[in-house]
Amino acid sequence: MNNEVDGSRKINEGKHNVMPRRKPSVFYPALLVIDMQNGFCMPGGSYEEYGCSIGAGIKAYRQIIPNVARVIAACRETQIPLFYTQQVREASGIDLYTRLHRIIPKRRAEFLRIPACVRGTWDAEILDELRPAEEDHIVVKRRDSAFQDTELDLWLKSAYVDTLIITGVDTGICVDNTLTDGFNMGYDVILVEDATASSWAEIGKATIMKVKGSYGWVLTTEQLVEMLHASKCGEGAFKFPQ
Repeated sequence: MNNEVDGSRKINEGKHNVMPRRKPSVFYPALLVIDMQNGFCMPGGSYEEYGCSIGAGIKAYRQIIPNVARVIAACRETQIPLFYTQQVREASGIDLYTRLHRIIPKRRAEFLRIPACVRGTWDAEILDELRPAEEDHIVVKRRDSAFQDTELDLWLKSAYVDTLIITGVDTGICVDNTLTDGFNMGYDVILVEDATASSWAEIGKATIMKVKGSYGWVLTTEQLVEMLHASKCGEGAFKFPQ
């Protein structure tokens, strides 16, 4: 009887001593360019035309275009796959949040009334300055998160991506929701602070603090570009900085 107990204990102890598999010492990133579209960022777009009265000016969004372009160029140079998101809505308004929700903060509801980025219009197109290349991927979305009801997760997994470099607008809304969903789905997160922008400064700052405290790295464009070029170690692979 004692021998049986002792044998069982040894077997159980052996199971607990099995070492878990370890993640590789390299990471495989993809770049997400969130909603850099005419309607949000261009003179003559819907946010410039309708948004000024509710604090939705395009100045902050336009200021990051050179940095987003620099991040895109660095990712192309280092063979990192690019995924652009394109926020769209139907002209009929059938897909608006306001058709589903009864509780929406007033300022957000006012933003939703701006007829921005209607599918098939110039307003919805990605900026010419950041135009996707033929090999890039465009994720069409209708909600804040680039993961909700889209192909993004499938495409990332098919490309063996484990780390997201995130740029674009708006820091406190679509960028925030995308990086939060990505983190909770198992992706590592790198937010490029000066290649994202928010028209609500305090909300954008809160997202940056949240990432720093809970989710991942917050880097400047300069820091990211330097890190990518210094840490590349193979086709699409990068060593973690020491």
